[in-house]
Amino acid sequence: ENPQTNERPSAPLPSSLATGGGGRTRPPDGGRASRCFPSFARGVNPSLEASVPFPRGLSKMSKMAIRVPKSMRAKRELLKHAPKLVENGKKMLILHGTKTSAVLNSVLADLFHLKRDHAVKYTKKNDSIRPFESGGETSLEFFSLKSDCSLLVYGSHSKKRPNNLVLGRTYDHHIYDLVEVGVENYKSIESYAYDKKLAPKLGTKPFFAFIGEHFESVEGLKHLKEMLLDHFKGEVVENLNLAGVDRIFVCTAISPTTVYMMHCALRLKRSGTSIPRMELVEVGPSVDLVLRRHRQAAESLQKEAMKAPGHAKKVKNVTNNPVEGKQGRIYIPDQEVCV
Repeated sequence: ENPQTNERPSAPLPSSLATGGGGRTRPPDGGRASRCFPSFARGVNPSLEASVPFPRGLSKMSKMAIRVPKSMRAKRELLKHAPKLVENGKKMLILHGTKTSAVLNSVLADLFHLKRDHAVKYTKKNDSIRPFESGGETSLEFFSLKSDCSLLVYGSHSKKRPNNLVLGRTYDHHIYDLVEVGVENYKSIESYAYDKKLAPKLGTKPFFAFIGEHFESVEGLKHLKEMLLDHFKGEVVENLNLAGVDRIFVCTAISPTTVYMMHCALRLKRSGTSIPRMELVEVGPSVDLVLRRHRQAAESLQKEAMKAPGHAKKVKNVTNNPVEGKQGRIYIPDQEVCV
């Protein structure tokens, strides 16, 4: 008899609906439905099942269907991001930190101007990025995956590290290595006066000149040299037209921790020979890069990232003709013909 309502139940509850030690009502199927559908056991409307937490051992990804592109445009976009035997040119991602100075804003703007054909710039401030701290690179990897960029430039400003610039590379959209430098004595592109006809064209490949023995003896400057080459060299080509080379980056190691970097235009003049005489005209920007921190990739990760794809073995006596297709040549011995 129920002490609250003074009513006697019409029939005893069956054993299949008897409550356990926890006081929950057990469904008649022995709990199978509760494992598959949590809302069944909790008495929740199945339409609200998405708001109910999934039980341990069952992830949401196991219930989500894999989305397949339905249009040809979406398929082409996916193919652009797919792995290739010859990869696309690397793109640079430019990000702002929680606080940036006017000098650093000018640096990031000029970097985007130099790489605007292969660069993505986000102007919103990012609070959670700490590239050298454990877990602080998660946002960097997310933006790298979102924008399909493998080169990173992150600018921040603080009292401990003023005008701080972090250059990084990613492998499989995870941080590969990092170099942190301080920006000093910066001169922007707008501060240089020169003939605008000498301005470098969009998409041209630059020359690089590294001056100083410290680039070979100091590990930090070796790493910085690799990083600068990877960030500004552009796409890898087999042949180069000399008339299309119109600029050069000159990097001079002033000390074991400082590199003076300037950007110059090339002026080709007659020399009386087949090789023209070159003159350098400084067009900016120029900057002193002071090395602060750097982090190399793990040895196992380096081996994995530097693996070259295996080329298909050449099959003897088989040629591919664009008109007639695949053709083969076979050997037939001399035949004895009886007359």
